[in-house]
Amino acid sequence: MEKVVIIGAGPAGLTAAYELLDSGKAFEVTVLEESNVLGGISKTVRFEGNRMDIGGHRFFSKDDRVMRWWFDKMPLQGAPALDDRILEREKPLQPGGPDPEQTDRVMLVRDRVSRIYYGGHFFDYPISMNFATIRNMGFLTTVKAGFSYLGSLVHKRPEDSLENFYINRFGKVLYTMFFEGYTEKLWGRHPRDISADWGAQRVKGLSIAAVLKDILRKIFPFQNAEVETSLIEQFYYPKLGPGQLWEWVGQEIERKGGRVLRGCRVDAITAEKGKIRSVGYTHQGERKCIEAEHCLSSMPVKDLVTAMQDVPPPCAEVAAGLPYRDFVTVGLLVPKLHLKNTTKMKTLGNIVPDCWIYVQEPSVKLGRIQIFNNWSPYMLEDPEHTVWVGLEYFCEEGDDFWTMEDADCIRFATEELIGLGILERGTVLKSHRERVKKAYPAYFDTYDRMGELVKYLDTFSNLYCIGRNGQHRYNNMDHSMATAFEAVQNIVEKRKEKANIWNVNTEKAYHEHK
Repeated sequence: MEKVVIIGAGPAGLTAAYELLDSGKAFEVTVLEESNVLGGISKTVRFEGNRMDIGGHRFFSKDDRVMRWWFDKMPLQGAPALDDRILEREKPLQPGGPDPEQTDRVMLVRDRVSRIYYGGHFFDYPISMNFATIRNMGFLTTVKAGFSYLGSLVHKRPEDSLENFYINRFGKVLYTMFFEGYTEKLWGRHPRDISADWGAQRVKGLSIAAVLKDILRKIFPFQNAEVETSLIEQFYYPKLGPGQLWEWVGQEIERKGGRVLRGCRVDAITAEKGKIRSVGYTHQGERKCIEAEHCLSSMPVKDLVTAMQDVPPPCAEVAAGLPYRDFVTVGLLVPKLHLKNTTKMKTLGNIVPDCWIYVQEPSVKLGRIQIFNNWSPYMLEDPEHTVWVGLEYFCEEGDDFWTMEDADCIRFATEELIGLGILERGTVLKSHRERVKKAYPAYFDTYDRMGELVKYLDTFSNLYCIGRNGQHRYNNMDHSMATAFEAVQNIVEKRKEKANIWNVNTEKAYHEHK
């Protein structure tokens, strides 16, 4: 049997392990995971009867392989057939909240509702050309935004930065209002200092023109009309969060004869004659080593290179300089939010229907607000009488916000929500803080030299870099899974070329902007 070592038990690593064991070929598969939880940033955190999704993970993809993997292979029943792609709403919850006996293996269909909070007003996300938007912006600002957008159509800026990328698609006025401040919160850098590649992968076809096209599509529906992923209105979601899926995948890997080892920190990669020979790791203070005929790595490429020996200095320099943004979520359980549901959408407890609220307000550090009730009411112990929100912050490991004590961080986040008028003082019932390292691979510093590193890593014939951090690419879950599909196909078919793996999520057609 060929020995395969997979580093990382996130979507990419677990998908690769499952596919190898399901290929009909003889593989001995071992997955090494540093933490004690499966799913990477797609895990679901459990806290006193409630669950938190780290960053929010919509189950929607234009990749048929991914969609069929979710529904044909996973025991997540209750979803409609894939052929017609009609998203049907699940049955209403019964009085008294979720039935614990019905919470396993069921995929829900959820409405995609997100809004932007800016200048004390709420705007649709993506921006909609409707009366509410004009009213909140004001007539004069709307006119300025319109002329600014028309100007961007006539005078295109060179797309040598994320700032110019946005201005070319939205105009300077809308860019300043809805992209500049939030992007700087997210990355800790001004958009003028960030590569346009991030926009090409995260926003792609989304623009004012795309929004207008979507409005016309709704008025005059055309069969087979393409919809920008940022404009989708519904998505699938496991009742108990994305971790429900990945925990099941881990169990299936072990049932099929694979091993999933947790608490294993990989810190040594040995190679000889252009091949990875072994992977060294530490488990409960004990040093261990495992032979590898194939190595699939979804660990941060920066750490992968650090673990390797005799790396050429220029490549080591690129890897050492690759930047990341880290992530903190503060969960607050409250009786209610100080927000009225002014929409026509019905929700349990009549709360606002938003999955996310993007906080563009420059006066606060807060980036987004997740309302877990609207992802799945089964994430809560008592969804009829409480609201479970996640306040999302972007920072850097080791900075003042990251090192803040839990109680201080929770107090800080609570005060910001009170200051925004979204929460009433003294109403927090429970709270939890979750930190995630290297959540977002960033597109500045040595990123522009990533090609040098890719070329070097590809000299190892049996090394396959997969997933978001494995490729230092801001992939969504479906793209991370797609890199695993490609890598497994290469291994099974004994392909030497790896361009198919690196080319996942480089198309310009679609992406889900978060």
